[in-house]
Parts: sequence; C-alpha cells; structure tokens
Amino acid sequence: MSSPYKTVALHTFGCKANFADTSLLNNQFSEIGYDVVPFDTIADVYVINTCSVTDNANKKCQYLIRKLKNRVPEALIGITGCYAQLKPKEIISIPGVNFVVGMHDKYSFINEIENLTTNDKRLFHSDDIQSLEDAFLAYSIDERTRSFVKIQDGCNYSCTYCTIPMARGKSRSPKINKVIDNIKKIELSNIQEVILSGINVGDFGRGNNESFHELLQAINKLTKVPRIRISSIEPNLITDKILELIGNESRFMPHLHIPLQSGSNKILRKMKRKYTVEMYIKKIEQVKKIIPECTIGADIIVGFPGESEDEFMQSYELLSALPISYLHVFPFSERENTVACEMKNKIKLDVKKARAKILRELSKIKFKKLQDTSLNQVRPVLFEFNENGYMSGLTDNYLRVNVFDAKSVNYKKTNFISNVKLLKSGSEVILGELLND
Repeated sequence: MSSPYKTVALHTFGCKANFADTSLLNNQFSEIGYDVVPFDTIADVYVINTCSVTDNANKKCQYLIRKLKNRVPEALIGITGCYAQLKPKEIISIPGVNFVVGMHDKYSFINEIENLTTNDKRLFHSDDIQSLEDAFLAYSIDERTRSFVKIQDGCNYSCTYCTIPMARGKSRSPKINKVIDNIKKIELSNIQEVILSGINVGDFGRGNNESFHELLQAINKLTKVPRIRISSIEPNLITDKILELIGNESRFMPHLHIPLQSGSNKILRKMKRKYTVEMYIKKIEQVKKIIPECTIGADIIVGFPGESEDEFMQSYELLSALPISYLHVFPFSERENTVACEMKNKIKLDVKKARAKILRELSKIKFKKLQDTSLNQVRPVLFEFNENGYMSGLTDNYLRVNVFDAKSVNYKKTNFISNVKLLKSGSEVILGELLND
C-alpha cells in the first residue's frame, strides 16, 4: 500500500444493514493493506457510518466528530451513510471532517483518500440516488457468534416522515444464489446465527421474479448455519407461508420485529403506511396462532403532527392489548424534504417526551411479563461473551440470559448453543442454569 495511512477505525450508527455495510468497508480496507483497529484506539483514518432517521442521530455523529478531532487531531476523518448522502455540504463544513462519501461512492472511495491531508476537504457524492442498482451484498460478524447479512437495500414506500428513499434509493436486492453464497462463506467462520437485514427485507426479490419466502426456503435447504433470524419486517409483507416456514423449521428463530408506528388509523393514513390498525391486529394474531412462542417487538412514533391525546391513547391501548413484548419508541423528529415536515399542528417537545416516557414504561412492563412467563422454561441459548464471572447469550426468542456455572466444562466458552433452564428475571436479563455440556 503506497498510502501514508496504515490504520483505520470504523464506527456505526443506526440499523443492522449499516453494521453489515461497515463490515464490507472493513474488508475493503484490509484488502489494500490497512490494519483495522478498534474505534477507541489511535488510528490514521476514522470512518463513521451514519444514520439519519432522527435529528438526534445527526447530533450524535457531530458530537463524535468533535470528540475525535480533540483526541486525535492528526487523523483523517470521513463520514458515510445516510446522513452523508442527505447532508454532504453540512457535514464537510464541520471542523475536522476531511471527506464525505455518499451512497454511490461508498465502496469505491478508499483508494482515493491516500493523498488527502488533514487540511483537505473532499466530497465523494452524487445526488442521483435513484439510479443505484446494486444492493452491495454485505455481512457483519459480531463477536464471532452472529452475523448481520444485508439481503436488501433501499425502499419504494413513501412514508411521509421518512428520508430513507432519499438516502438509500429504490428497493433492490441480489439474486437468491448470491445470498446463499454469502451465507456459505459465513459458515466457514463457524458463525452460529445469521440475521437477515435490510431496509425493507420483506420486499426482497422485487424485479428479480423472486420472493422473501423463496429466499427463506433456499436458506433452509442449502445452508447449514444453526440459527436464522429476521431483523424487521413490514406487517403488510408477512405472509402465512413465511410464518409457517418459521413455525415448522427450528432453524428459524421465533422472534419478529413488526413496525406499528401508530395505533390510530387517522395517523397511519397521514403517515402513508400500507396497513390499517385492523390489518395489524389480524397479522399479530396470525403470528401468535402459527408461532405461539414468537416474541414480537414493534416500532412506535409518538407526537406525529396532529396526533391528539385521544389518538395517542389509541396507540397506548392497542399496544397494551396486543401480545407485543417490547417497543422501540421514537418521538417524531422533523426531517427536511419530507411531507410530514410541512404538516401543521406540530406537537410540543414536552408533550412528545411525556408520551414517549409513557410508552417506554409500558414496554418495560410488557418485557417483564415475557420474562416472568418464561421462567422454568428450557430454551436454547447462543452464548456470545463471558465477563464478570458469567456467560451471556440470547435465547431463540430473543431473551438475554446470564449463566454462572463454574463447574461446567463449557464455562467461559463462547459461540456455542446449549439448553438453559430460565430461573430468575431481572431488569434486562434472565438468570439461568446450563443443562447440558
């Protein structure tokens, strides 16, 4: 490598697809001779892969840039991801930022930075996001136990609050055989679980005469990785065939994250979501009918423009009644160039915060209920790490479990699956007993 820069550190904000993208960047830097080092160590180059779902995500990136520049003033700092695609000029003007990389150049800029200095400012960017055709197959390896595999990118939906189509382009995905090839490569690393990730995974196969269900069938038939998990899927794209495959094949984890966003049909229409409250209820009922032990999570937005107290309570009451076990709660965040940004009847910040707090408390209650009803069950756990005298891992249905068992021959080992009896629930974890070695 002729570059004066020898080490690189990367940091990821945002979704699981972003983590997969960062892993691909890791590999590309390694292939041309860089040493990839932890982000909290000294490096020659720092790359931050960003999210832009909320204004808070942008602020986190800006804070990290300032922190980096103070800690390592002689390093190059580059920004990529959704924030970089949407706000390149804003980012390049931030003191300390040397280069900004949009989606078109995300995997081709690396050789171009070797001649940059800390005094340079360089944009690798195109506004023509809709011309992107490649989904850029990528996968991440997390602690050598689980891998986030990006199977799809972009989105064709027109949700009024969302910038994703502007940041990532139209929905696109690779052919099934390409995904299978990737998973087979992952198997060589002894990875125990693959998480199928994307911006809208249920839209897999659009334009390829393939479907998400067909992908799941192929993965089940042609790969050997022990556990397959779906990251998040839109309710209108969940079919009975998908649910039956998950329910009938033990390799597919009984865990689904199904965005709701609002429990009010009026607000769902304003958001331009592709389902009604009634459709969502039926879908959740169908999930539990076909996969009774399935843990279900949901996204919810509070304080959308015009959301009345009554409409917020519709969300609260719906979520209270449904068999959903945890919530990702987002106070509405205005994003430039979206329809929702121009809507009237904005909700005050203190009201949004209060509503978010109420739903987060509800989430704690519902998750504690899941924990308590799981006690004395025996569930398979994939152990990911060990520290402070215990081993920690995830059950098939997405419960964090800690085990202390110094007598076990597996004690302090990781990356293995074992049956565990769930004994005692805590605030975020369950204490368990290892049953077999």
